[in-house]
Amino acid sequence: MKLLFYIAKQYSVPIILPLTRFCRYRNIEYALFISQKVNDILPDEWENDSIFFDRKSATAFLPDFVLCPGNFVDFRLPGIKVQLFHGLGIEKESHYKIRHFFDIYCTSGPFVTERFKILQTKYKYFHIEETGWPKIDYILNYDSADLKKKYAIPADKTIILYAPTFSEKMESASELIPHLKNTIRENEYWILKFHELMDKNIIAQIDEIDANNIKIIETYDVTPLLHLADVMISDTSSVIYEFMVLDKPVVTYKTQSRNDKAINITDPGELRAAIDKALSESCTVRNNKQLSEINPYLDGRISENLINRLEEIYKHPEILPNHKKPLNLYRKIQIMYHERFRKGYLR
Repeated sequence: MKLLFYIAKQYSVPIILPLTRFCRYRNIEYALFISQKVNDILPDEWENDSIFFDRKSATAFLPDFVLCPGNFVDFRLPGIKVQLFHGLGIEKESHYKIRHFFDIYCTSGPFVTERFKILQTKYKYFHIEETGWPKIDYILNYDSADLKKKYAIPADKTIILYAPTFSEKMESASELIPHLKNTIRENEYWILKFHELMDKNIIAQIDEIDANNIKIIETYDVTPLLHLADVMISDTSSVIYEFMVLDKPVVTYKTQSRNDKAINITDPGELRAAIDKALSESCTVRNNKQLSEINPYLDGRISENLINRLEEIYKHPEILPNHKKPLNLYRKIQIMYHERFRKGYLR
């Protein structure tokens, strides 16, 4: 069995890392088909791997499965196409949009599986495997030693992570940032992690806060920040569920779905009290309830489980439905256009 990992975005690297680690452990042959942006931050452990930058080379590898943590994959590549998902954005309708590229959907938990079973009944051609989301393995096994020292944060500080979404209809930053000046305390250190698509004018408001214990960190990998933080503030971002995996408390502002997933507030003036409450009470029951539906697999073996499922399908291909995908001509033309005129869809 040969696997090809199709990686277009930098933030997809932590999703794929635990899968390649398990492949090396089990001596399963794999290769990486990556964009130049991903190559710019290539992890050391991938430097000796087979890496492709063009479709011709990736095609010659003749993969049995093409695993993709994104919404699209080049339909011309050989192999069974597997959707891994780029996040736990289970509250956004785009998470359930069928773009007719994938033969297998690896869902994170019962809530997502149920939605995809409805879609499976409608479209008939794809298979569902509830495996858990691979990045959870990466988060749980991340080496968090000496992180405060690495980020030059005083050891005695309580760390607050603000990680809002960028979506215009869901973002909280435009309303919360003006209130941070009166919310931050001296014994705290605030880390702000904005999405790369966040409105720069909103981010610029931070300049008006005169405090030496607040810092914007730009990174493709939020995982070390999750381990650093004592509490997270967000809105309807999928990173909330990644934080819950570490059994830590979350405060949400005007969240638009699953209002009981965290301490939710609707007035910026409530933020300070919500943080204090989050720091003083246990969040275990709340987090466990959410994760039991979203991603209940917390044993660090999601990658093993996922690859074992693919091996079973490889040995017994009759598991997959015997139905063809729709023609999907418009999206196929999009991919060919990007490869021809934009130097590849991955770029």
